[in-house]
Amino acid sequence: MTNKQVSLEQITGYLKDGMTIMVGGFLAVGTPESLIQAIIDKKVLNLTLIANDTGFPDKGVGRLVVNRQVKTVIASHIGTNPETGKQMIAQELNVELVPQGTLAERVRCGGAGLGGVLTPTGVGTIVETGKQKLSVAGVDYLLETPLRADIALIRAKKADKAGNLVYDQSARNFNPLMAMAADLVIAEVDELVEVGEIAPDEVMTPGVVVDKIVYLGGC
Repeated sequence: MTNKQVSLEQITGYLKDGMTIMVGGFLAVGTPESLIQAIIDKKVLNLTLIANDTGFPDKGVGRLVVNRQVKTVIASHIGTNPETGKQMIAQELNVELVPQGTLAERVRCGGAGLGGVLTPTGVGTIVETGKQKLSVAGVDYLLETPLRADIALIRAKKADKAGNLVYDQSARNFNPLMAMAADLVIAEVDELVEVGEIAPDEVMTPGVVVDKIVYLGGC
């Protein structure tokens, strides 16, 4: 079995300027804070960030925005981080606001290899600007395109050494979706156990899609 466990220092070798990253979490709950810190420490720039939100100025992915390491944000809301709005208004940061359910489905499409999703959400509003509109059975829908990333950074409560993951209650949020929609998936985990110690029906993200595990309890 391939050893997927790596140190936090080794992760920096995968981080490059201009890459697209997905980061799990909802208002910093379920966000891999140590992996975010690794990006800050390496001073990676011009990132495209795909996340549910931009966290807070001092927590979650918001720290990347404050440090001006992000070029483009694709998220469902930015209201909890004033710095995001400030940079957007100053035209220093590109922000694409996506309805939360649509964001989830676009990520799901990216993971499933689908060409997009039809949704009525946003029809007749600014959301439809520049998008293809289709009519099905007399109902108008917007075609929302898939989202994928170079790297997905996710957080799990427990992993085995094969990369099977278990999340902590609501910290599950966007993490399982994003684990399916990136070329490289790195999971920060609180507990690491041997293969077989997680019951099959408890696995929320299968190890086959997880490439690297960072267990801060040791390597």
